[in-house]
Amino acid sequence: MNDVNDTQAPPQAEGSGAAQSGAQSGSRQDTTPSDARQDNSQQTSAKPKRSRGRRGGRGRGRGKPAGDGAAEALSQSSQSSQSGQATQAGNSTPGATTPPVAEAAPANAEAVPPAKPKSRSRGRGKSASAKTAAKDMNAAKDPNAAKDIDASDDAEAAKNGSRAAPGAPKAPSARQPRQARDSGKSKAAARVGKSRETQDERDERDAGADKEHVDTKKKRAKKMFIGVLPNELVEVVLTEESTVQEYYVEMLHQAKTKGNIYKGYIHNIDSALQAAFINYGAERNGFLQIDEVHPEYYQGAYPLKKGARYPLIQKVLRSGQEVLVQVVKEPTGKKGAFVTCYLSLPGRYFVYTLGRDQQGVSRKIEDEKERERLKSAIEQIGPPEGVGLIVRTAGIGRAKTELVRDYKVLHRLWGEIKKKAQTEKAPALVYKELDLAVRAARDYLTPEVTEVWVDDPDTFEQIKDYVALAFPKSPNMVRLHADHDKTMWERFGLTRQVEQIYSREVTLPSGGRLVFDHTEALTSVDINSGKIGGEQSFARMAQKTNTEAAEEIVRQLKLRDIGGQIVIDFIEMKDPKHIRDVEKVVKQAMKNDRARTDVSGISPFGLMELVRQRLGSSAISVSTEPCPCCGGTGIRRNLEWQSLQAMKTIHRLLRRPGCPNPLQMPLGQELAIYMLNNKRELLTEMGARLDNRVEIVVDTKLP
Repeated sequence: MNDVNDTQAPPQAEGSGAAQSGAQSGSRQDTTPSDARQDNSQQTSAKPKRSRGRRGGRGRGRGKPAGDGAAEALSQSSQSSQSGQATQAGNSTPGATTPPVAEAAPANAEAVPPAKPKSRSRGRGKSASAKTAAKDMNAAKDPNAAKDIDASDDAEAAKNGSRAAPGAPKAPSARQPRQARDSGKSKAAARVGKSRETQDERDERDAGADKEHVDTKKKRAKKMFIGVLPNELVEVVLTEESTVQEYYVEMLHQAKTKGNIYKGYIHNIDSALQAAFINYGAERNGFLQIDEVHPEYYQGAYPLKKGARYPLIQKVLRSGQEVLVQVVKEPTGKKGAFVTCYLSLPGRYFVYTLGRDQQGVSRKIEDEKERERLKSAIEQIGPPEGVGLIVRTAGIGRAKTELVRDYKVLHRLWGEIKKKAQTEKAPALVYKELDLAVRAARDYLTPEVTEVWVDDPDTFEQIKDYVALAFPKSPNMVRLHADHDKTMWERFGLTRQVEQIYSREVTLPSGGRLVFDHTEALTSVDINSGKIGGEQSFARMAQKTNTEAAEEIVRQLKLRDIGGQIVIDFIEMKDPKHIRDVEKVVKQAMKNDRARTDVSGISPFGLMELVRQRLGSSAISVSTEPCPCCGGTGIRRNLEWQSLQAMKTIHRLLRRPGCPNPLQMPLGQELAIYMLNNKRELLTEMGARLDNRVEIVVDTKLP
């Protein structure tokens, strides 16, 4: 504020201690000569003019000379014609003038108690008397205007006990010096000082708040539950604040093959798809694209075309060639597994990659200092050529000795796999991924998990030994559920949440519903609102329901492991801010998803599209099958329609030459009972008309 710093006091106030202290504190002191105040007051009283902001000289005018004559004295070089008037006004007798009518005020300042100003307007260069007159006139019109008295005048009135008339002379001794800056500055100066807070201080405060938020988030109770039916079934549930966040299930007769390494051979090559089909011993051949073939399997010369990244697959591979492949994606439906020649072995802290010399750190580790430390640890380990190391999130804060130990385990494991691959005959399994129980402890057990519950004694010992190595400071983390009166899900209230995973509909806290429908190409999620309490609350209801739905949808996508394209139909929102808030909720919730995702904004039609990586066979896919009645469509023809179709068939057979007598019609149990109860007379009449008899036979094999 240059006006405050550059403005000088009038000549009449140079020797006043009050004027000097006022200049130091940044607040305006009334040092205008009385004659100048009188002249300006009379001009104002002749034609009152409203000041800019009713608070007088609070804003940019703060610290400027109060009277017009004093202002002219400070600008003699530019206004030489008016300098004499300023000097004459300064030398005139103060008592010879009469205060203007607009300045009439109670003699006792306590009659009108001073109040703090609401805000600071930016009055410019008006005389003090003109400002005071305008304030008094405004106060006469509006009683609330009395609250806008200048803070500097309030301070002086509080010290002197009364407010002097504008035209009365002021003795130097009557004006007390202001207090020091830290105790006597006005609200405006205090706010200016606050606004001058350094950016570093604000950043430090915000960083502290963010750190506190992160620490609070990390302290949220997370638990892992592992339910085991020996040699048959393994279920894993991850909860946060007693809410199921992730659910995995594995049945041994449908054991997952993702992560397994096989020695197979090329069954055939499709030049149109630029892919090869690998026989690795499964029911359907694996699908191997050209970009997933390691160059070490190329045979012969492979000149690249201009602009091509890979050679033609039919030029570099041949049928019957043996390859070592790893399953990346489980077979789904009629599609075989997706395989690759770039192998990787996941460990506790590292992912050991073959065929790629990449050394890096997981993108989920955001701390730059920790990233640099882990990169330095990889350089010190020095993996051989053709081997890459990627640090997992579990490696945060781990000592170098722990990292080196994990690397040596993976390096030794790869040596065993390579040795076995040289002796086995294709197709053959050369490496099997760990079962779900141990894999869950390796991949999903983080320092944020406070408890691990297991209901099988053998698995309990296995997980306990693993945790003792991974978390030596938490030996009592793993606990055994030995209560045979109730299941572990019932004990911790997880039964209803697990069963809801298989439901088509999910209820929201506000009364809304989510409806999940799966198609061959995508998954659609429809949001149905609850009761609407009038048109005025529709926008608020839509935002609340959509916000709840956004969080729940992301949770359900993880629980059900829904992959591919997903379309969400939100309730219509017209406020752009509400739309941005819902989009932010979805993207923030997606950050905790282990799968890779890509989220778009909400379209003008209220639709949001997102793509999610499918991590493996979901619990729904391995534990459900299409309905034999509806064929997986979810609907079927009603019994009346089915009975009429059966009647048409019976009528056609009765008219056919050589029809047996009686005609026996096999039907399903439900349809047979319906026809015997509702179509018996029609069947009797139809048989009599054609000189035959109809018998309904129940066939349990028919739906």
